[in-house]
Amino acid sequence: SCPWSTAFSSRAQLANMAVGKNKRLTKGKKGAKKKTADVMSKKDWYDVKAPSIFTKRQMGKTLVTRTTGTKIASDALLGRVFETNLADLNDNEELSYRKMRFVCEDVAGKNLLCNFHGMDFTTDRLRGLVRKWQTLIEAFIDVKTSDGFTLRVFCIAFTMKRPNQIRKTTYAQSAQVRQIRQKMFEIISREAASGDLKELVQKFIAESISKDIEKACKSIFPLQNVFIRKVKVLRKPKVDLGKLYELHGEVNSSKESGAKVARDEKEFTEIAPLASV
Repeated sequence: SCPWSTAFSSRAQLANMAVGKNKRLTKGKKGAKKKTADVMSKKDWYDVKAPSIFTKRQMGKTLVTRTTGTKIASDALLGRVFETNLADLNDNEELSYRKMRFVCEDVAGKNLLCNFHGMDFTTDRLRGLVRKWQTLIEAFIDVKTSDGFTLRVFCIAFTMKRPNQIRKTTYAQSAQVRQIRQKMFEIISREAASGDLKELVQKFIAESISKDIEKACKSIFPLQNVFIRKVKVLRKPKVDLGKLYELHGEVNSSKESGAKVARDEKEFTEIAPLASV
């Protein structure tokens, strides 16, 4: 007999014996038939709302996993930071160079109530301002508002030609740069301390601080393209829900829950006691 046929028959017998003894060989891979659940079916959509000082309050939507057991959905939403464009918020395309950041501070139903968290310039706008033959002046200062927010404000400015100037360059001397920077510090500190965060954000949007700096520095050296380039929120006080709802133009429902109900005297009539009792 051929040795190859003997070896083949012995292997076939071993294979049959193995199939009979080990039940897992007849089945497929373990866990192969396990159904994969749809991840999106466990999530909810929430609307992101900006403060009422902006024309359009609806910034967008965000996802979060639905509350299950000890994992609460609102805990995952609080503290989320959203970035949007000022052109979309105020419906003005001329403000498209300004990026605004907001942080979620409370969840009201399916709405996320956000507060100001910072702002910045778009890269293309910043690069477009920088040119040759002029001096770039930058300054930053930490300021505190009347309601306890600590902000780091960055300012940028560029020198410009005087009237009837023939010279090509408009470079400022280092002493003049220091004087301009000092004026920036004074004006930004004064404006920040005179009001709360809401008023300060409105000043940033209206560019009123930049115009004040430009006017104040005109006697030192004429400036152009003066902007509050960037704002960071360094520290903030504990969230006051009353002020937050006021900022969003909404009334806190928790304050209305304990209202006194007027009693109608006709509804209840006391029965006179019986003489026999």
